[in-house]
Amino acid sequence: MDFGEPQDSSYDPDDSVTVLTESADETMESSNPVHKTPTYIVYENCLLELFEVCPVCRRVTDVQTRRVGTFLSVEQKCPHCQFYRKWNSQPLLGSTPVGNIQLSAAVYATGASFFKLEKIFRAMQLRMFQYDTFRRHARMYIEPAIVHSWKTAQDGMLDQLCQRQKVILGGDLRADSPGHCAKFGSYTVMDLTNNTIIDLQLVQSNEVGGSYHMEKEGLKRSLALLEARGVTLDSIVTDRHPQIQKFLREANITHYYDVWHMEKGLSKKLVKIAQNKECEKLKKWLPSIKNHIYWTAATSTSGPERVAKWTSLLNHVQDIHSHDDPVFPQCLHPLRISRDKSKWLTAGTPAFSRLEKVLTNKRVLKDVGKLSPHYQTSSLESFHSVILRFAPKNVVFPFLGMLCRLYLAVLHFNENAGRPQATSSAGEPLFKVNFPKYKKGECTAKPVKAEPTFQYVDNLLDLIFHKVFQDPAPYVNEVLKIPIPADLSAQFEKPDKREVVASYVSRFNRGQV
Repeated sequence: MDFGEPQDSSYDPDDSVTVLTESADETMESSNPVHKTPTYIVYENCLLELFEVCPVCRRVTDVQTRRVGTFLSVEQKCPHCQFYRKWNSQPLLGSTPVGNIQLSAAVYATGASFFKLEKIFRAMQLRMFQYDTFRRHARMYIEPAIVHSWKTAQDGMLDQLCQRQKVILGGDLRADSPGHCAKFGSYTVMDLTNNTIIDLQLVQSNEVGGSYHMEKEGLKRSLALLEARGVTLDSIVTDRHPQIQKFLREANITHYYDVWHMEKGLSKKLVKIAQNKECEKLKKWLPSIKNHIYWTAATSTSGPERVAKWTSLLNHVQDIHSHDDPVFPQCLHPLRISRDKSKWLTAGTPAFSRLEKVLTNKRVLKDVGKLSPHYQTSSLESFHSVILRFAPKNVVFPFLGMLCRLYLAVLHFNENAGRPQATSSAGEPLFKVNFPKYKKGECTAKPVKAEPTFQYVDNLLDLIFHKVFQDPAPYVNEVLKIPIPADLSAQFEKPDKREVVASYVSRFNRGQV
């Protein structure tokens, strides 16, 4: 129905009813930014009740609605007195409803899933836009804003690092799937003195000839960036990846190994040995061996001292506490008479021999000498858990989509890296009791952190509505500078779909063909 131009000459402006006659390309003026206005869920029948009766002559009016995604426009015209008004459910930026962009930005910035949200909306009969609209918002506004936000934050951190003489870094790769078949590998570099991530490189497997080589390539790119920005590197802590070892050795960079990664590898071997009936005595020693590797790393100042303390364990499990190595001649614990003499191992027994073989392995001794004495990469493992909230491994993302979600994870992690421990109303620190799987039923206390903050989301929305939406070109150009590798399937010739369909044969009717 075409209402034509409003003719409300009989309307008295002194009446209590406010008439809104804004056009589609005008916005309501408000003291608050449009994206910070409180929003509500309104049922259609409750809303349209407000437009059933003419506010001038109190007679039934004609009502027409128009919906664009989450936006609803209501036009009311009285056929009796020609009163007309138009009401919009959302402010407009130009001709674009604010709520549509805001919903897309909120979904993306919080790491939510559009398709899951779509199912929730469908179940509640809430109206929303299609996935194509979400992708258009992401491509034009959201992803450029995310890239700009991260680059700005990174520039600030690198400028500060340039002023420091010794920078100790930690690095680790996170693959998007287990095994050696990952498509993406994200290499993260962290400043271990304050647990903030200073660089993240996303590598696609076809860039380096296979997923096994992604870790080295990610580290090379990060170190090249830091060198170009004038950051002086003191040392780096990583896992024991052979390619990383060789690369850092040839680059004359001081390289330490993360203790947890090494302890995990050794523990797996020892647990398997202890399952053998002849080696059951080792089960009692497993917790002590784990603690010993951490103590060895934390209390030593040189590689030879670490090796001496590490090999002293073989004497200790035999109840021998004096050692031939002058670097570490005897155990530091007080001498005690053990009440359970059956726990001690005897040289030449299968349990001792297999333990000795593992602990004195040539590569193990070499790696023990390079264990990190102070800084570890446990915070990087925590960051990998944060990534799962933004980029779950069971969801497929394109290169740019994965990169932007990783940047969001970095922004979230860095903002909350220094959270203090939560306290009770009485000011006492809070703890919770956990039952970790690796402790096999034993509990442990874990400090409760203060609630995380999400200021980066507010900053991102401010950037989108105040700058990117007004002039997206410079932000989009920043995204276009990112080199995006070809899809993995680009190396293959695309077949004709009709031929593929024609050759389709089900496994269950194969014999009938």
